Amino acid sequence: MGHVGKQTITFNNPPVITCAYASAGPREVQGPLGEYFDNKLQDELLGEDSWEKAESKLITQTVQGLLSKANKTPQDVQYLFAGDLQNQVIASTFGLMDFNIPFFGLYGACSTMGESMCLASMAIAGGMADLVMAGTSSHNCAAEKQFRFPLEYAGQRTMTQQWTATASGFVLIANAGKGPKITAITPGKMVDLGIKDTFNMGAAMAPAAVDTILTHLEDTHQKPSDFDAIITGDLGNCGLDIAVDIAGKLGTDLQGVINDCGKLIYDDKVEDTHCGGSGCGCSGSVFAGYFYSQLLKGHLKKILLVPTGALMSPGSTQQGHTIPGIAHAVSIVME
Repeated sequence: MGHVGKQTITFNNPPVITCAYASAGPREVQGPLGEYFDNKLQDELLGEDSWEKAESKLITQTVQGLLSKANKTPQDVQYLFAGDLQNQVIASTFGLMDFNIPFFGLYGACSTMGESMCLASMAIAGGMADLVMAGTSSHNCAAEKQFRFPLEYAGQRTMTQQWTATASGFVLIANAGKGPKITAITPGKMVDLGIKDTFNMGAAMAPAAVDTILTHLEDTHQKPSDFDAIITGDLGNCGLDIAVDIAGKLGTDLQGVINDCGKLIYDDKVEDTHCGGSGCGCSGSVFAGYFYSQLLKGHLKKILLVPTGALMSPGSTQQGHTIPGIAHAVSIVME
């Protein structure tokens, strides 16, 4: 394990993503990637009496599903890295408590899948564990209630607004085994260009995505065409266009290789999600469901996963603060 360039870490003995499991809500299952989700929810409440409890149950089901799929028990897992969008990551707290696994609660907004995988891979590569779990979740109704307006308000959605995914994705990362390998990570810096519009988070996150992608390429002496795909987290349709434009003005053409989980998860024309998807569970479920399967099948050999986050809270936006963005890059190779 070594530090290269500005902020990238490479692994001499790359950690292995040995198993992945994705859950998704009814709207997400109706989208283009519906067949790739392991757990297809029929009801966004999951039989609970609140959206917050439903998200915790969503996380519980996803982790249980991952352990069963991998034929593992909670006792086999040394550490668990996870987070969500609810205040003080309480969805993860209550969803994971009964597994009795040492827990690192994370908040990276919608970049949390990248953050959790970065930290998990460092723990494995550093010899501090043999098997760890990383993941995240989001719930549309819980997020709308906390960050914008409860559903009962029935406010008009702007055309730049994205749809927070009701979804969850978790992965097992080991020091050995079969599966895609994490060869390098580039933890991102906070980038703030002064965006304050909470209904246009793609614009807030796009500069951070570009900063992390270009830094990873520079640090590792690579070019975009060295990857089969560069996948951002939840820039959505507008944010992805902004990211491509910013990168182009900085001298790097990302056209043809870059795509976005928020752009892929919904059929915007049919599902009327306006600017695509967002939420921690967006990149978490799309990677654990679709992209992981594509790597296993050999359809993709090398990808750069770059989950993106808008670092805001209800309090910060109410007080007029800007929305800093962040993005973490994970280089994944299927040999």
